[in-house]
Amino acid sequence: MPAAVAPADAGAVLHGIGVGRGGAVGPVVTVARPVAAPTDEQPPTDRAAAQESVLAAFGTVADGLLAQSAAATGAAAPVLKATAQMAQDKALRSQTLARIADGEPPVHALDAVIETFEHMFVSAGGYLAERVTDLRSVRDRVAAEILGVPAPGVPVLTEPSVVVALDLAPADTAALDVDQVLAIVTELGGATSHTAIIANQLGIPCVVRARGAADLVEGTTVAVDAAAGTVTLDPAPQVAEAFARRAQVQARLAEDTAPGALVDGTPVALLANVGKAADAERAAGAGGPDGPAVEGSGLFRTEVLFLDRSDAPTRAEQAEVYAQVLRAFGDRKVVVRTLDAGADKPLAFASTAEEENPALGVRGYRLRRTVPELFETQLAALADAQQETGAVPWVMAPMVSTATEAREFASAARGHGLTTVGVMVEVPAAALRAREILAEVDFVSLGTNDLAQYTMATDRLRGELADLIDPWQPAVLDLVAATATAGGEVGKPVGVCGESASDPAMAVVLAGLGITSLSMSPAAVPAVRYALAQHTTEQATAIAVAARAAPDAPAARAAALALLDPTVVEVLALR
Repeated sequence: MPAAVAPADAGAVLHGIGVGRGGAVGPVVTVARPVAAPTDEQPPTDRAAAQESVLAAFGTVADGLLAQSAAATGAAAPVLKATAQMAQDKALRSQTLARIADGEPPVHALDAVIETFEHMFVSAGGYLAERVTDLRSVRDRVAAEILGVPAPGVPVLTEPSVVVALDLAPADTAALDVDQVLAIVTELGGATSHTAIIANQLGIPCVVRARGAADLVEGTTVAVDAAAGTVTLDPAPQVAEAFARRAQVQARLAEDTAPGALVDGTPVALLANVGKAADAERAAGAGGPDGPAVEGSGLFRTEVLFLDRSDAPTRAEQAEVYAQVLRAFGDRKVVVRTLDAGADKPLAFASTAEEENPALGVRGYRLRRTVPELFETQLAALADAQQETGAVPWVMAPMVSTATEAREFASAARGHGLTTVGVMVEVPAAALRAREILAEVDFVSLGTNDLAQYTMATDRLRGELADLIDPWQPAVLDLVAATATAGGEVGKPVGVCGESASDPAMAVVLAGLGITSLSMSPAAVPAVRYALAQHTTEQATAIAVAARAAPDAPAARAAALALLDPTVVEVLALR
């Protein structure tokens, strides 16, 4: 671990990954570390009684999380429910009880089982690797129950504070008093972790993977800049003033609800990523009476319906949710992504053979090879929702690699009466053969998170390799350009629904490459709309050319910033 950073280190800066664009200044409040297994913990004299006690501890933790889930709203509710289901997991419980039956002390037995599951999750990568924090949260709560001590977590806040932790469990994040939390900083975690997602939804500035954060001294004043991904100790007074000005600017930008476009009128549709009907209703209603803040949804993640279930949702269950989303957006565009699960997002009801490299395994559209009934039922449910609402969804399949797969998907979807069909471009093969793929479908959408992962051969969750997986990598931009060029030549839309769409500077580059729509978190739309509106098509194209000519990701971003309209850089604090 790095040495503790004390208040005397005024002006010292910790660097991490920012979530959101906000900033805040305040005193550090540290989160209590989890309770360790006692070094003198003895084997139970009454093994049956010890098993009952541990089983009761699991039950108490699960019930508490379910109660929190019932009281929560937005993204926090399903996250808490998923963590509760982990505490209810039969394998987790039975393996712990089996070790106790063999004479192991209860907390040591629990830790041994948790370690086994952690290794399994990390090896699987992707969605499961991101759930290691949830798993540790369950362990810490159950261990505290076994030992009869308070559960670790965020202390009661008596003043607005910056919450700092080695890592923060989603259950703790969901329970935060938003009126007292100025920002969140963690040394571990990732930008797509549950904690980061909840913080973003709550509008709390957040910096994750900030090395040295866990050693910050309680009470130290820090400035957390989510836009820059930095944590500054004992900042100058001007920093708080700059954050306040930035917040005022963001509020003003949010008042603009015009369709996305470059200054010369070239349209770039601004869309929202959603995962549930409630997300769709909030995004569709944003903007108020003066008009919608978004022009539809460019990514409806349907896998939220499937994950953490013991059986597949029925056709009727799916159709009801799909209809809710379509009704929320009315006559606006809704792009529905078919089930993106399997391998790194395993389904309890559709188990496949164990895979040594899940990121390259049976996931997304490839599930049709092993569980075709899931695929057909989902398309039928989408058709039902289309008939009920009168809205025409755009439907696309993830993890498509060839024109043959695109043709098969298009045929199946159109066979169910779905008329606007596309695929996601997430692997280099699809980008390189975009022209042939577009001959089979009506549109494509680039998932830049996975495209960067596969292009750079870098696991998205390996924080120490963040420089390689950066979407600013020129090789990734080259593949985006190849796809957009193919779309322009055949006159078909090419969108981006990965995280890069929410970066205002990158948005201008993407527009310059020929991307026709950008889908992102609704909160990111105002800044992106403003950045686009300050540049002509010619300027955006020149900025994109400069970024692609750079030798690496930092140089590509620097090249783009150097050519961006200076007011955009200043107003959006992009440097």
